[in-house]
Order: sequence, then C-alpha cells, then structure tokens
Amino acid sequence: MWLDHINFGDPREAFRSKSSAELVRSLVVLGLCTVEPLVQRNQELMSLSRKILGQQLFEKLMKMTFYAQFVAGEDQEAIKPLIQRNQSFGVGSVLDYSVEEDLTTEEAERKEVESCTSAAEKEMGEQREKQYRVHRGFGDRRGGVISARTYFYADEAKCDQHMETFLRSIEASGGVCEDGFSAIKLTALGRPQFLLQFSEVLVKWRRFFHQMAAEQGKAGLAALETKLEVKKLQETLAKLGIATKIESEDWFTGENLGVSGTVDLLDWNSMIDSRMKLSELLLVPNLQTGQLEPLLSHFTEEEDLQMKRMLQRMDVLAKKAMETGVRLMVDAEQSYFQPAISRLTLEMQRRFNVNKAVIFNTYQCYLKEAYDNVTVDVELSRREGWHFGAKLVRGAYMEQERNRAAQIGYEDPINATYENTSEMYNRCLDYILEEIKHNRKANVMVASHNEDTVKFTLRRMTELEIHPSEKKVYFGQLLGMCDQITFPLGQAGFPVYKYVPYGPVNEVLPYLSRRAQENRGFMKRANRERDLLWRENTVTSLKLIKFPEVTMLHMLGRCEKGPVLWLCWCMVGLDDAEVCCATDH
Repeated sequence: MWLDHINFGDPREAFRSKSSAELVRSLVVLGLCTVEPLVQRNQELMSLSRKILGQQLFEKLMKMTFYAQFVAGEDQEAIKPLIQRNQSFGVGSVLDYSVEEDLTTEEAERKEVESCTSAAEKEMGEQREKQYRVHRGFGDRRGGVISARTYFYADEAKCDQHMETFLRSIEASGGVCEDGFSAIKLTALGRPQFLLQFSEVLVKWRRFFHQMAAEQGKAGLAALETKLEVKKLQETLAKLGIATKIESEDWFTGENLGVSGTVDLLDWNSMIDSRMKLSELLLVPNLQTGQLEPLLSHFTEEEDLQMKRMLQRMDVLAKKAMETGVRLMVDAEQSYFQPAISRLTLEMQRRFNVNKAVIFNTYQCYLKEAYDNVTVDVELSRREGWHFGAKLVRGAYMEQERNRAAQIGYEDPINATYENTSEMYNRCLDYILEEIKHNRKANVMVASHNEDTVKFTLRRMTELEIHPSEKKVYFGQLLGMCDQITFPLGQAGFPVYKYVPYGPVNEVLPYLSRRAQENRGFMKRANRERDLLWRENTVTSLKLIKFPEVTMLHMLGRCEKGPVLWLCWCMVGLDDAEVCCATDH
C-alpha cells in the first residue's frame, strides 16, 4: 500500500528542496500569519511600510519575506528557476497570474452594478430572482474571500488583455514544465451579466424538471435516478398550457432523447442547445402563465456581441492549451455565477477532451449540490465518450456566500458544517475514483491541504488499483503551504502540483493579503507543519546559511530540549552568516 511508504511527518523529506534560509523564512512568515493583529491590519501595515521605507526598500523587504514565500516571481522568466527546481523533486506547476486591480470598495461596487445590470433592467426595471440579481452591498466580491483573485469588468478591451495574459501563462507553462496546468477565471473574459442570466436560466430549467418529477411522484430522488415518463410529461405540459402534444414532441426528438420512453436530467439539459442564438437560450418556463418566456424582454445588439465574445475568448484559450500540451483549469467562482461557468466549461470539454483531458472543471464541495453536479457531468462524459476532467476543492467563498444568502433572503447554498463539506468531498472524490477504475477516461485533481483527504485518496487508489503512473489522479497545494504533503508525494512518484502565482510585487499585494488571512486560520490548525519546520531548522541550525542584504534577523524558536534563541548576523555585502544556537532560560 502506497500510504505505508509515504511519510508526511518526515521533515527532511518534506523540506529537502529548501535551503536553510528558506526554512527560516517559512518559519518567520507562517509564524507571523498566526498573529491576529498583524493579519487583521496587514493592508494598513503594508501601506505604512511603503511610506516609511520607500518603494524600493519596501519591494526588497516583500521579496525577502511574504512575496518570496507565496509568489514565484514577477514574470515568466523569473519563475523558471523555482519551477525547474520543484520539477526536479517531482512537483509540477499550475501557473496562475495573480495580478488584481487595486480598487476601492466604492469603485468595485460601481463596476459590479454596471456590468451585471442589463439595458432592459435599467430601462424597464425588470428584475431577476434575488440570488441572480446584483446587490450593491455585495458588489465588492473580494469581501470575505481569502483564496481567489477577483476580476471586475471594465470593458471588452480589458477582457482581451486578460485573455492575452492567460495566453502567455499557457505558453509559459508549456515552455517550463511537462504536463503543466494553467488556471483561468471566466469573470476575467467577459461581462458578468451574461453569467448571472445564464445561471438563472439553468437553475430554473433544473427546478422545472424536478417540479415535473414531483408531479409524477418521483420527488427526492438523486439527480441521475430521476426519470420522467415522456407521455405523462407531455400531458402535463399540455395541461399547463406550456406546449401542445405536437409542440412538445419537437422537444423530445433527436438521436437518444426520449427513445427509452423516459427523459432524465441529461436529456432535459440537452434541450438547451448551445448552437442556438445565445439570447434565445435565456428562456424559462413560467408555470403561472403557462409560457416559455424570455428571462428579459430583449437584448441589445451589444449585449449579444458581449456574450459571443466571452465564448470566443474561451475558445482561443482552449485551442492554445491544445497546441502547447497544457491542461486548462477553469476556476470555480460564486454560486450565482457557477451554473453558467460549469455549463460553458462542459461545452469546452465536449469539444476539446476527445482524446485526453485538456479542460478541467472545478467543483466546490461546500455546495449542497456538489455531488449531483459531479455525477451528472461524469455520466454525460460516459455517454458521449469524452474525457472527464475535474478539480475538487472545498471552496473559497463560504463567508461571503453565507452572508449574502442571509441578508438578501434566499436558501444558503453551502453545507451546514465543515464535516458535511468533508463528507461531500470524499463522496465526490470516491465517485470519480470509481469511474477511473471502470472507465479510464476520468481524471481528477485532489486540490486539498487536508492530510486526511490525501490519505483517503491514496487508500482508495490502492483499493481500486489506480497506479500513480497512469496520471489519472493529481494532487495540488498552494505555493508556500503544505510542503510536508506536496514533496513526499512528488518523491514517491505521484503527479503533484503547486499552484504557482506570479506577477509584479505591487500588483500581487491583494493576493499576498489573502494568503496572510488564509494562513491565519490554516496555520492555527496546521501545527504539524510548523513542528516539522522547527525540527528541520533545529537539525540544520549549526550550518552556514545565506541572508544576502540583511543586517540582522532575530528569530525565537525551539528545539526538542527547550526554547532557543537564534541570532543571525549579516553585514550588507557579505553572503554568509553563522547561526548560533543557545538555550534561552
């Protein structure tokens, strides 16, 4: 069993790729991330430091501490040494250009309201459901989010710039590492109004399906187990006045649709044909009026073009990924955007995952509907014969999503507890692993910092006889975190990746701020990582280590015998400093 041969508690194995200076830096940075006052006011402190030190010294300080811990470098050239070093230890890279606009809350809210409101809503006051409507109080989507960068729509030219940035990232990934990944966000590629509207349509169509199932006495079944009898469905549609029997027969025509006398959710979804004019997709059934109605009364020509441009940009990126041999990972976003994001990603998978998994969708396991989403998409890939690609995460927007649902007044989409989310994660993962065993066309990235989740995966891989050399199961962690999981996996021959952010110092400060916040909670729980760092530093504490351009570093640590005070003295221009270890009484 592979689990017996991988030791996540061996500090030498975990930090073999690190120099002594990097180990000390990790202890300092991750230790600071547990100090509440520093983390809570990190943005103010960074701003103050910039004023006191000046821009040049401030950047140098950041490059020696937080930036060096969590960011690979400023551009594609600068990140090559780290990527190549990690690769020599069996660790690949998921490149992620982590630059964000430095907007005030007011600017972010204004941009969000403008870009999520259609012309029809502005002119005629048409309203969508609460969850799929923009709300100024939650317009700044950065609030309560610690693990994901945020894009705000400015104009189509800006979206083109984002696409070019993603293209360069894909090219860089193909040029510096084998079997690399590159991450993209769809909110960077177009006007979010379309994602909101399309999400509402998809949710209403699914809701209508389940209402029809309830009419046939099939309420409460799992998504894939729910099958509507076509004849009864046609009778219900006619009774409601939505469609005559002759009209509804046109709905249920096609190669497989309704052939068995039943319609399942996949058949139902196929009626929303992506080959139609985009604005015609935004039709929803209205049980009160008995009509299929447009979500909005009309679209402007510009809005229709904006929707098409988003799809065109996705197409350009997918083709580039195919050309360069890079896998394209579409990140998950807020629940009110996610149905549309998942559906558009699914369409890319149907086109580009014919021979191998090029496009990966992301499933957030803190969502109550995560298992249904995974099982339905796996079944579609099975029926159509393409390669399913998934990244499983717990989720990055929990605090924001809970607050939004509570304040605006709709059902909380998030699982009730962390334990529920972990159960959902394992359930989704196990389903995909079973699919890999029976049909080698499924692929999954286990994107988790949770050691128990990783051990569960290794155990199930053993039981299902999925060998790491098949490269069907990948693991992923963020740069600067959880090396004690990443590097032992890499050394054992498992496909494991670091999420590698890069970008200029000043432009990734929002990312660094969130890393500090994330580590505040994470490092309080992850005492093991700090203990391993202390143990490895204690072992190497009498070595000569290098701190170029540092005048002095004081670090309070501990060894197995008790607390120690480490003093590192360096003169500017000298490379070496002797680390002295003495017990502190």
